[in-house]
Amino acid sequence: MAPFIAFCACYYGFLGLFNPYLPLWLKDAGLSVAGISAIMALQSLSRMVGPYFWGAASDKSGRPIYLLRMAAVISLVATLGLFWKNPWWLAAVLFLFFVNTSAMVPMSETAITQALLRSGPFDIKRYGKIRVWGSIGFMPVVFLSGVWFEYVGFVSFVPLSILSMLLLVLICWRIPDLKVSSHSTVSAPIAKVLKKPEVIWFFLCLFFHILAHTGIYVFLTLYLDSLGYSKTIIGLMWVASVTTEIIWFFLQARWLHWLSNSMWLLICAALTVFRMGFTAGLAHIWWVLLIAQATHAITFAAHHSVGVSFITDFFPGALRGRGQALYTMIGYGVTGILGALLGGILSEYWGLASVFWAGLISAILATACAWKLHQHRELR
Repeated sequence: MAPFIAFCACYYGFLGLFNPYLPLWLKDAGLSVAGISAIMALQSLSRMVGPYFWGAASDKSGRPIYLLRMAAVISLVATLGLFWKNPWWLAAVLFLFFVNTSAMVPMSETAITQALLRSGPFDIKRYGKIRVWGSIGFMPVVFLSGVWFEYVGFVSFVPLSILSMLLLVLICWRIPDLKVSSHSTVSAPIAKVLKKPEVIWFFLCLFFHILAHTGIYVFLTLYLDSLGYSKTIIGLMWVASVTTEIIWFFLQARWLHWLSNSMWLLICAALTVFRMGFTAGLAHIWWVLLIAQATHAITFAAHHSVGVSFITDFFPGALRGRGQALYTMIGYGVTGILGALLGGILSEYWGLASVFWAGLISAILATACAWKLHQHRELR
């Protein structure tokens, strides 16, 4: 598991540098909020293309790690194009970059799941102890990046991104090229699986749950900047959420068995309603914002672990790569496009806080879908 741990730490460490501060770098490059929203929407659009393409190729070839390496190399080449700040060029380069980086998670998740299944049923405790290193990698990088950019500015954003991606490429070559059987026996074709009511309610819940979080992922840094928070404090707020995430991943085996997966999904959605409300209405009060960020342990970490468990259950064998891809596409693709574009429109007319009020409505819909899924699971 050591190579997977190193990959998680490096990949999510890179995201700690890139994702939270990309909007501010684009702003520093002269783009408007609408322009930034459009480019961030490309990240979500890429999740409609990259994950399923790479996931299907992974299922067919049975070599997710080999394809992971290829995606990492293409991403590295794309980062070299960020030195030219023409908006249209940036959009093209970042789309190529996003298409490949968005595919890394489902391919690595497929490989990790397959490695865990070799020793028996899916072990969510061991999965948590691997995935937690992503959070451990993310936390110091997002904080130190905030401090660095506070004092140095964004002139070093591109060079640091290139060096980080180069490190990720080297780590990908340290992961054994595990072969995943592409001829596993499955109980039903993927179209039949997608028609099951519990699968439909799961993906609907996933859609509205992550749509609510789009405000956090895309607009939180800009929102807190507009409220007068320094970049160091913004970084600390990200650290706060990731700290609780780390604690959850380490200890989740102690708590997850208390309730069914469907009940945990319901709790995650309901708590998101409160998180969005606190962020929208009371973010100017630092300790209220801190509490809202701390709920990330449940609204993201618990939700992610339970979601991976559902995908493993719904999409066995040779369906797993496409199942993971659908999880990324529906959860982080469609939602990101809508969230970024609609969030940009809302913020232009009613301010950045309106994005989080819209997130509250989406969280309520996610709660309703989670309740329907729970009913189907209880009747099964």
